[in-house]
Amino acid sequence: MTLDYPVPFHTPNLVWDSTIAIYLFLLGISSGAVQLAIAYKRSHKLENPSKNWIIRAAAVLGSVPTLIGLILLIFHLARPWTFWKLMFNYQFNSVMSMGVMLFQVYMLFLVLWCAVIFKEDIAAFINRFMPKFGFLVKWIGAFERLVGECEVILFILAAVLGAYTGFLLSALISYPMLNNPVLPALFLASGTSSGIAATFLFILIAGKLRGDSHESHFIHKFEVPIMVTELGLLVCFLSGFILVAVKKLLRYKMLYPASGAQSSGLGYSLLVSSSRSWGT
Repeated sequence: MTLDYPVPFHTPNLVWDSTIAIYLFLLGISSGAVQLAIAYKRSHKLENPSKNWIIRAAAVLGSVPTLIGLILLIFHLARPWTFWKLMFNYQFNSVMSMGVMLFQVYMLFLVLWCAVIFKEDIAAFINRFMPKFGFLVKWIGAFERLVGECEVILFILAAVLGAYTGFLLSALISYPMLNNPVLPALFLASGTSSGIAATFLFILIAGKLRGDSHESHFIHKFEVPIMVTELGLLVCFLSGFILVAVKKLLRYKMLYPASGAQSSGLGYSLLVSSSRSWGT
């Protein structure tokens, strides 16, 4: 069946503005903070995880930036009041629609994980202010047996969410330079580093921990590997443009033999044009 309208977010004249950039940045922070917290929790035997500031940072940075990004995305729509349709009507040929589905599943597991971690605080709040909802505490207690599996799934979802931002941009056909297979991995590494940096600031400012605390030392272990990974991915990302330019230059030389000066100038122009036509 042929549609009378183009696939959403796949029109050639579509250009996203700074709102989408902020949205993607916030998703990266959420993804990185949650991955770091789960890695810390599973590598340390914490008697009371709810008192640990890396875990607390994940609860805040995992949810608040994502919700802020979603609000920005809603008001970025042409008809914001119809946003609820996107939450329940999925289009499997749209990268954005798949992102909405991923966001919903990610937030579900994040809420369940946080509910188990902060079970005692939630129980105290419910018993004091909303005793009629005491059954929620029993539900949380029943789900606590599956918290290990929940952490594994949440870690995978957080990683996929970080890579999704790269998939989203690589599908933007109005900007062919971003049609690069390295982009998802690059955005995953970038989002992880952003989440780690945000977590470090959170534990220093909100938790008032010292720079030589155990949590700080744990975070520092990831700084150099993440930066080296980002640098390597950036080299791969940029080298693709050079390879495309060289390929075009060789093809041009075979068809139209030119002098050295002409070839040099042509090589530069092809390098520039390759960044504009990467997807072709």
